[in-house]
Order: sequence, then C-alpha cells, then structure tokens
Amino acid sequence: MTATPPREPAPTPEGITAPLRLPDFRNLFLGRTFDEFANAIAPVALAFAVLDLTGSPIQLGLVVGARSLANVAFLLLAGVLADRFPRAVILQGTGAAAALTQAAIAVGVLCGFANVPLLIALSVANGAVAAISLPAAAALTPQTVPPSLLTQANALVRAAANAGRIGGAALGGLLVAASGPGWTLGANAALFALSAVAYHGVHAPAAGDGAPGSPLRELAEGWREFTARRWVWLVVLQFMVVNAVISGGIVVLGPAIADEGIGRGGWGFVLAAQTAGAFAGGFLAARWRPRYALRIGVGVMLAECVPLVFLAHLPELVPLMAVMFLAGMAVEQFTIAWDVSLQENIPPDRLARVYSYDMLGSFIALPVGEMAAGPLAAEFGRSATLVGGAVLVTVATLLTLTSRQVRTLRRRPEASSHHGHAGCDQVPDGT
Repeated sequence: MTATPPREPAPTPEGITAPLRLPDFRNLFLGRTFDEFANAIAPVALAFAVLDLTGSPIQLGLVVGARSLANVAFLLLAGVLADRFPRAVILQGTGAAAALTQAAIAVGVLCGFANVPLLIALSVANGAVAAISLPAAAALTPQTVPPSLLTQANALVRAAANAGRIGGAALGGLLVAASGPGWTLGANAALFALSAVAYHGVHAPAAGDGAPGSPLRELAEGWREFTARRWVWLVVLQFMVVNAVISGGIVVLGPAIADEGIGRGGWGFVLAAQTAGAFAGGFLAARWRPRYALRIGVGVMLAECVPLVFLAHLPELVPLMAVMFLAGMAVEQFTIAWDVSLQENIPPDRLARVYSYDMLGSFIALPVGEMAAGPLAAEFGRSATLVGGAVLVTVATLLTLTSRQVRTLRRRPEASSHHGHAGCDQVPDGT
C-alpha cells in the first residue's frame, strides 16, 4: 500500500515570528506599529503646541482632558461598530480621520490661526477616532492568524505597542526640539496615514452581518456577554483596582520620590527597566504555553506590589530597576494570557463589545488613581499610601483567584477551526 503523503505542517508554536509570514497579520502588525508611534507622538506635540500658544497648564489640561472625555464617550459605541462592520475597514477609516485631524492642527499651528477652542474641537474629534479604533484593533488579531499562532500574534502586537509607545514619545520630544510642534504634528499625521495604508492590506470579513440594528440593544447584548462569564468581569474588577493603584503610585508618586533621591535621570532608567521587562515578558509568553494561562497571568500580578513597597522603603536605583523589570514581565504575561482567553472564548461577533467594556474599566480607573494619589499621600504619607496600594492589589488579586472559573479556564486545543475558535488537537501542558 502506498503511504499517504503527510500534510504540510502548520507553523510550530515555538516560532515567535511565524505570524509575520501571513500577509493579513503582517499588515495588521504594521498598522498597529504606525498607530502606536503616532499616538505616542501626538500628546507630546500637542502639549508643546498649547504651551507655545497660551503658556498655561490650565489650558493644556482643557485640551488634553477633552480628548480623554471623547475617548470614554465613544468607547462603547466603538465596540458595537467593530462587531457589526469589517474591523480592517474601520481601522482604515480611523487612521485616515486621525491623519486629517492632526494635519488640521498642524496647519493651524504653522499658519498661526490655532486657538484653544479650535484645538479642543480637533482634540475631541481625534479622541473619538482613537476610541473607535481600539476595540476593532484588539478584536481583529484572531481574524488574521490560525488558532495555533494566536499567542505569538498577541505577543508581537504587544511588542509593537511597547516599542511604539516608548519610541514614539522619544521621537516626539526630539522632533519638537528640532523643528517645533507644528511640523511634529505634521509628521504625526503622516504616521496615521501610513497606518491607514497598512490596514488596507488586511482582508478580514465583518464579524457580524452588518445589518442595521439598535445600538442600545447591541450594547445590552455585549453587556450580557461580558457578565455571562464570571472570569471576565472579575478580572476587569481586579484591574480597575490594579490600574488605579499603579497609576497613582508609579505615575504620580514615583516621580516625586525620585526627585528627592535617585533623580529624574534615575527614574528614566527605572521606567526603561520596566519596558525591558515587558519586552522580555512578551517573548517568554510567546514561547511558554501553560494550559491554565489566565490563572498564571492573574497570579503574577502580585509582582506589581513589589515596586510599590520598594518605593516606600527602599527607593534606590538598582533595586527599583530590578523590581520594575519583574513587574514589566508580569504585566506582559497577564496581558497576553488575557487577550488569548478573550479571543478563544468570546464569540467573534461580540468580541469587540466585550473588549470595549474591558477598556472602559481601565479608562475610568486611571484618572481615579492619578487624582487620588496626591491627596492620600498628603493625608497619610507617601509610604503608607504606597504600602496601602500594595495591600489593595494583593487583596484584589487573591480574591480574583478564589474564583474557580479564573483558576480552571484552560487554553483551547490548537487545530485550525471556524472563525478563529480552536479545534481538537491537545495542547501540551507547558507547566
């Protein structure tokens, strides 16, 4: 009997760059990279444009705050749109719209007719566009790769995001110093335009049927999907606490403590160590495939407590760099486990709406933590506030782990399947 020729093997899970061989994912990766660079440059250029125009931090706060409010206001609608229409088309449109708004701000600054009301209006438009892109971008990844490459794809997207945020902020500062905020905003618009061109190369059908429907009904449907799985809303609640504490402790109190000790340059090294940890964590997550990834991802967030304690009692350069590196690794382990868990278990036509509720929790938590940190530190002292935050993170994490759904959610087997859901091949334990 003639032997049956073996089927061509799928890319192995160990190949971190394997998703880049797929044209749809490669274009998505490029689009996300351009987007992240552009979104990191935008606030730097806008801040200096407003300060050059008014010299007032209060006016700057109005412009930046208007963009943030638009983010929150449009986020849930964004989930509805991304579940109804082709996500790649939405991202093409938001990239083009962001390019137009940033180009309009650039022209206003360069030609001298920019004023605060105009900048607020354009910032609201840009914030709305950014909000509409977020659920679509997050939910598009599983439509561009087979299930066997989902972990690597999410790790690559996270690496691009981290590189874009860091490189974009640094590039924005250099461009503003070299050519001024107007030309920097022009370069920012060009990056958004490049993202739209890249997304044009992603060919993925709509997750839904695109039929007209009531947005309120679809939001309610997304809410039911969000609340139907205890592990989803429990983890979002956990991260509302984590994000509020970390934004207050690291973003607000950290620089103040650094100013009195290791200095601003030292604090830059500490944040760089966190970023290096995030890169290392992304590569680890792409290769390590534990069966109970969500349980591990939730548990390792206890590492976020350690920098808070060190800031409170041992704010020295080398120890802080070490613990921030570990915290960066932990965040990436969680984030990739979380993305894969949602993408494997939420129906594709409702995934973006679930992401929008998840993102809304983070958007609300961040300003709460940032605004509360200063008053709490003034009332109770910095050390007590930081240690109290570490206790809150510990309690929230341990309470989340008491859920059997969180502890026992398993990665799906990784054979190719319909709509990005997993098939029937068994995944090695990896633990």
